[in-house]
Amino acid sequence: MPRSPIEYLAELKLFYREEARMPSFSEMLGLFGVKSKNAVSRIVHELTQNKLIRRDTKGRLLPGHSFLGIKVLGFIEAGFPAPAEEQLVDTITLDEYLVQNHRDTFMLKVSGDSMIDAGIQPGDLVLLERGRAARNGDIVVAEIDHQWTMKYYEKRNGKVRLVPANKRYKAIIPKERLLISGVVIAVVRKYR
Repeated sequence: MPRSPIEYLAELKLFYREEARMPSFSEMLGLFGVKSKNAVSRIVHELTQNKLIRRDTKGRLLPGHSFLGIKVLGFIEAGFPAPAEEQLVDTITLDEYLVQNHRDTFMLKVSGDSMIDAGIQPGDLVLLERGRAARNGDIVVAEIDHQWTMKYYEKRNGKVRLVPANKRYKAIIPKERLLISGVVIAVVRKYR
């Protein structure tokens, strides 16, 4: 029984992750288990129509906007248990969900425990955006008196201080210099 072209996407993703490139039409014959390049062409056409893959100006295949995306299968109640039904709501990538300004966004790995009450633990990754103006309550990465730290940004009566999210630490007030490198826009934690 013929498969839906969308089902071939898993083979394409695996090939792309292992080879760091899209397969040729000849390679797709074996990859998809089909016997003609015409069959491959139909699969590629449907995947292109669904924006899962695309062609560059020379006709070469490239990953589409949501090629490496993750399925969003609905919503889950975080309060009281409620009936849930799995249905495909969307497909997104974490970049698409978290990053608005790719040029000025970067990640850092967290060490230390001064932000644990903000839900940021050692080993987490924080996503930062450069150039965004820090506002009260933002978590920032800053150079303060020639040392780097991540803290809450607080400005009162024209004076700035960096406040930890752990009662074991005190707020830091710059004596000489304060340079905000970026504002934290997301935290990524891997549990397993």
